[in-house]
Amino acid sequence: QVQLAESGGGLVQPGGSLRLSCVDSGPPFSTNAMAWFRRAPGKEREFVAGITWRGHITYSKESMKGRVAISRANTRNTVTLQMSSLKPEDTAVYFCAARDFEAVETEPDDYVHWGQGTQVTVSS
Repeated sequence: QVQLAESGGGLVQPGGSLRLSCVDSGPPFSTNAMAWFRRAPGKEREFVAGITWRGHITYSKESMKGRVAISRANTRNTVTLQMSSLKPEDTAVYFCAARDFEAVETEPDDYVHWGQGTQVTVSS
């Protein structure tokens, strides 16, 4: 059974970096696609990045372009989002998500497994 738990959020100054982690406590070596979404105050949930178990990566063409890197450790069912050059507009709740298929999709409705989310606040 897929159970996702995020960690690593917090308060960071503009220009700073942050690393988010997500662990799927289900059976190891999951072939599910995993992704990160975020929801800023007053906005819809949006795709940030996703990765397949084979390591194929999809990044959003809009949100955080060039400022994030996603990686995955299949032995530990862990996906990491490294964020850099953070801006105040990156302030959001960041969610880890997984779907029961191998391919990454960019719409929230394509994911059935969600973590609770971790708050990232970028402020001086």
